Amino acid sequence: MDYMILIYADEQLYGEMSEAEIAELLAGYGRYAEEMEAAGVLRGGSEVAPAREATTVRVRDGRVACSEGPFAQTKEQLAGYFLIECDNLDEAVKWAARCPSAVHGSIELRPLVHND
Repeated sequence: MDYMILIYADEQLYGEMSEAEIAELLAGYGRYAEEMEAAGVLRGGSEVAPAREATTVRVRDGRVACSEGPFAQTKEQLAGYFLIECDNLDEAVKWAARCPSAVHGSIELRPLVHND
């Protein structure tokens, strides 16, 4: 089954981190991705641009309305994702718990729906 590991973090936290702390976090992500690749579960992933660069699109009464920024106003913003393939939810949870941002943000784990 395919799962999305959605990484949420407070963007302000990154601005408050030293260059060394940022380097350590990025190195942790590099190791994390390498471990998932070696285990054969990694299907893809990427960091996403900051929330200030988001555009929210809605269609109401046939009209397209766009607004700047994310839809929800929360302390944590979507920072990136990994797409993994695991045999079951327990295995996916183990990988999500190893995500470097799990210690200061939150990780949402969602199965993908395949309409084959």
